[in-house]
Amino acid sequence: MNKENVKLPEDHSQVCVWPGVLLGDAPIEEFEDYLKEELGIRVKYLETLMSGPDIELGKEVPETGGRSDIFFSIHKEDVSKFAIPRLSTGIKWLGDFIDNGGLEIHPKRIKDYKSK
Repeated sequence: MNKENVKLPEDHSQVCVWPGVLLGDAPIEEFEDYLKEELGIRVKYLETLMSGPDIELGKEVPETGGRSDIFFSIHKEDVSKFAIPRLSTGIKWLGDFIDNGGLEIHPKRIKDYKSK
């Protein structure tokens, strides 16, 4: 697991999270090419993080966590055309992911990926 965020390419302004997706042994380029071919967006894979357990009332929920979440950035020219298509895939904007508990199950450093 990375201890710090991956540097975003200069021309990428939005980070997304695709919860529950596992690359396995697939090359990163295959993931990036898939999104370009299927959704017409240019992306840069950043990292995959395994989720920690859910927290309810300040306590860990048994038998939760361990979900593979892929973090990737989108080229700034592709963000608007991806806004609607992403909904059918389960891909979330990082800001929405954080607002819905993402910092409870992932390292606090992911907030630094958020667009300024």
